[in-house]
Amino acid sequence: MSLEALVNARVLLEDGFVEGRAVLLDGDRIAGVVGMNDGRVGRARRNDLGGAMLLPGFIDCQVNGGGGVLFNDDPSVATIEAIGRAHRRFGTTAFLPTLISDDLSVIRRAIDAVREAIGRRVPGVVGVHIEGPYINAARKGAHDAAKFRDLDERGVALLASLGVGRTLVTLAPEMATPGTIRQLAASGVVICAGHTDASFDQALNAFHMGVSGVTHLFNAMSPMTNREPGTVGAALYDPDCFCGLIVDGRHVHPAVLRIALAAKAIDRFMLVTDAMPSVGSAQGHFMLQGRRIEVRDGVCIDESGTLAGSAIDMATAVRNATALLDVPVETAVRMASAHPARFLRLERELGRIAPGYRANLVAADDGMNVRATWIDGKHEAVIPG
Repeated sequence: MSLEALVNARVLLEDGFVEGRAVLLDGDRIAGVVGMNDGRVGRARRNDLGGAMLLPGFIDCQVNGGGGVLFNDDPSVATIEAIGRAHRRFGTTAFLPTLISDDLSVIRRAIDAVREAIGRRVPGVVGVHIEGPYINAARKGAHDAAKFRDLDERGVALLASLGVGRTLVTLAPEMATPGTIRQLAASGVVICAGHTDASFDQALNAFHMGVSGVTHLFNAMSPMTNREPGTVGAALYDPDCFCGLIVDGRHVHPAVLRIALAAKAIDRFMLVTDAMPSVGSAQGHFMLQGRRIEVRDGVCIDESGTLAGSAIDMATAVRNATALLDVPVETAVRMASAHPARFLRLERELGRIAPGYRANLVAADDGMNVRATWIDGKHEAVIPG
């Protein structure tokens, strides 16, 4: 047995941070979380973390791009690798490359690329997120309405074709029949409501049919009003619905997010970045399906001023959650790890520092600046700057 012992760290466990423990890694798994007097620590190769926080690796369910590349532009293994490298620097050790509304041929290429990337063990990729084209033009955001289509049997078969990892699909439930939603859920696909104008009743019915979450709560969905609670109201009313949050201070006012957190159990909220190519890159603009998107003051907007994804990384999202939402750092980290793991039905292998779990970890300082990551036990230091 060739063990690595991560020592001199504040380790985030179920009950909070603990000191004086060693985290033992054996290959791609965590072999134990033990006291320093455990005999295996003495036999292992030591890695002194210098008092850093040792956290479960961050999981991002919505990553459009990073490192200067966009998944829609080139849905290939090379693009997935580049996105993964860019986001790893910010603590993301598992992610879903995200394809926004496009032609079926492009969706097929994206699914094939993710299947191949998982087969090649590209670090971090655990599935794919297909966001559209089965969405509502009334809430299209930056999506191209010319790509929208109805969800039919052909679409269901394509969306269920990955065969490995997890497939997440964002759709507008009012644009699909109950039968197709049930069929998609029964095939193992994780479904979110998003870019939707669904009423409160329509959204609740969709949750009962197999929709398990909402994509970027508050953005591109019917709002909560006094007589019609809309999709937002349904998401906050239903105790089981997971809610993705973009916490950049621009997509949603922090006070609105704090109100949402008060409405239901915290373990149903998860951080997402909705990141675009500028993350991990000095790029000040990029093209999105023929439109120029500018990155201004950390925000991605098109020529009409419409938000088009975000420019934040997951470490920043965690940092913002503590600063803007007034949640403890332990909770913010879980919103980026344990909660999305449960949403993706990966809670038995990701999202915790515990024996038997995959060795996906983040070492960060008190400012949530990432110093090192491990993906399936493979260490990579992060050079500041």
